[in-house]
Amino acid sequence: MKAQPKASHFVNGDWLEDTAGAPIEVIYPGTGEVIARLHAATPAVLEAAIAGAVAAQADWGRRRPIERARVLMKAVEIIRARGEELALLETLDTGKPIQETRVADWPSGADALEYFAGLAPTVTGETIPLGGDFAYTIREPLGVCAGIGAWNYPSQIACWKAAPALALGNAMVFKPSEVTPLGALKLAEILIEAGMPAGLFNVVQGRGAVGAALATDSRIAKVSLTGSVPTGAKVYAAAAAGMKHVTMELGGKSPLIVFDDADLDSAVGAAMLGNFYSSGQICSNGTRVFVQRSVKEAFLSRLAARTAKIVAGDPLAEDTQFGPLVSAAQHEKVLGYIERAKAEGARLVCGGSAGNEGPLFVQPTVFADVTDTMTLAREEVFGPVMAVLDFETEEEVIARANGTEFGLAAGVFTADLARGHRVIGQLAAGTCWINAYNLTPVEMPFGAVKASGLGRENSRAAVEHYTQVKAVYVGTGPVDSPY
Repeated sequence: MKAQPKASHFVNGDWLEDTAGAPIEVIYPGTGEVIARLHAATPAVLEAAIAGAVAAQADWGRRRPIERARVLMKAVEIIRARGEELALLETLDTGKPIQETRVADWPSGADALEYFAGLAPTVTGETIPLGGDFAYTIREPLGVCAGIGAWNYPSQIACWKAAPALALGNAMVFKPSEVTPLGALKLAEILIEAGMPAGLFNVVQGRGAVGAALATDSRIAKVSLTGSVPTGAKVYAAAAAGMKHVTMELGGKSPLIVFDDADLDSAVGAAMLGNFYSSGQICSNGTRVFVQRSVKEAFLSRLAARTAKIVAGDPLAEDTQFGPLVSAAQHEKVLGYIERAKAEGARLVCGGSAGNEGPLFVQPTVFADVTDTMTLAREEVFGPVMAVLDFETEEEVIARANGTEFGLAAGVFTADLARGHRVIGQLAAGTCWINAYNLTPVEMPFGAVKASGLGRENSRAAVEHYTQVKAVYVGTGPVDSPY
């Protein structure tokens, strides 16, 4: 058990185990071996976590924001000092190449903690003059927030949710995906080491039933979920029954539009980043690549040549650029989509089968001549499978790009910046790029429209989703009453 934690849960400042919970085996995707065994949270564990969070939040919410910021900044120092150790844990948990986890996972989480530590002391209310009287507003924490994570960026997601919640005076009970449960436990341990009071960030393990228990508990004020659209719909309904605040970051089938005047090498690179990074397991990926017909074959030629040079292999090897999928279930699902694309008439450009580097590898795959009605253009694959579609006119591609229930992300490549802004302005997506793709700095809001979710993570926009406004009217003279 090369990654076995001290216990399954981290509650009220310490490790907590209850072997009565259903077992959870943690698989290292690079080889398929079991690297840890955990247990799902029992009702007793959930009660300890929620009750502890309620008790801890009361004092934490009253503290000066600068005091809360100091704790978060200390956690940032610890994370950055232990970068190699944390990258290794993330690779074992997810199967991502070590060269990726060194720069993209915990470092992004540290950036979020640092950003919100700095932001928290600047969050203030306003005064409203009303003649002789006046009013003022206060931004107050919501209380105890439930965070429900996904398996593709487990430690980053834990930080992205914890950072604004804790900086703004809330407590959080976090449930990571049962597929990748290890990083959140490490974050909880680091926060305690940094001086955070016990109970403010509790981690409980489990599957859907544990998430549902959090979403329906009357003591939970907000639910923040990263996951699939079907899961989001269930959690949203459960939270709505209790009138809880929600943030939902769900799936996508995002368009990446390449006009004929684009820098083709940059567009090809962005398409590869938006389909093959993290083995394609990124919610905002631009998996519908619309290429203007006059440059389609040139685009495909350069794409195939560069894809052939991708180094797949042992995620712990220094030169590996491309790793396995996270689980056997995901591997089977992605191969099923590839076979369906072949059967529906898409043209296979490269890849198209399982990789031979290990049991959970799939080759970086590109299909061309994909049409809007094909399954590959309509459903989220969440694997390294790119669909390239043709288009002729700007008006046509805008309509087709918007012809989906999803609305997470979109990208446009063009040398005409006026056209870039014009097209982005008409795309139904919450997070967009012009001549770039999948860059998500903490300073920029991240979120979706339509079925892909609601609310925003990161940036000052997150303040709206982790605080509530209290309005206070102050009378300065006698009360004017007709009675």
